[in-house]
Amino acid sequence: MAYTPVCENCSACIAIRSVADRFKPNSSQRRIIRTNQQVIGIENDASATIERYDLFSAYQKERHPDSDMATMDYNDFRALVEETCVPTLIIDFYDTQSDELIAGCIVDVMDDGLSAVYSYFNPKRLNRSLGTFIILWLIDRARQIGLNYVYLGYWVSGSKKMEYKSKFQPLEYYNGKKGWQRFNKTQIIRK
Repeated sequence: MAYTPVCENCSACIAIRSVADRFKPNSSQRRIIRTNQQVIGIENDASATIERYDLFSAYQKERHPDSDMATMDYNDFRALVEETCVPTLIIDFYDTQSDELIAGCIVDVMDDGLSAVYSYFNPKRLNRSLGTFIILWLIDRARQIGLNYVYLGYWVSGSKKMEYKSKFQPLEYYNGKKGWQRFNKTQIIRK
């Protein structure tokens, strides 16, 4: 599967990426890292398992009950994970104290970065800020393996669901005419 905006005469969806080697976590992000010290991320080949599907499904039903993804069955999940035309991993995040799978992230491996395709987590663990933790983990991992960027998908001005992406500065956005440019959401909003 490949995703691209297809709305005619609309340019609201803006591709953004975090510049991993220049990223510095703020105090809130450092607190999230400390809160999740006992969480480990394990890189795996992109394959669907019942354990991953159950976590994904619980996340969808709790966080996005009205979305099409909330109705995905195991075969739909398997297609999302396994039918890919680029190198793809699933990062499983385990709480080492309980040995429980608490989060996952489907990640495409690019020449210059990691692309966060989709992340999901145990909806009963909101106090852990696992969505933010996953991105922080990806930024750190990109640095470790010598990649410059973590691609965060699309950002839409005014979308509360996508606002979190603007917190992983410095960011760049893709301007089709000029390539990647420094992201400043106040400039983007005015365009």
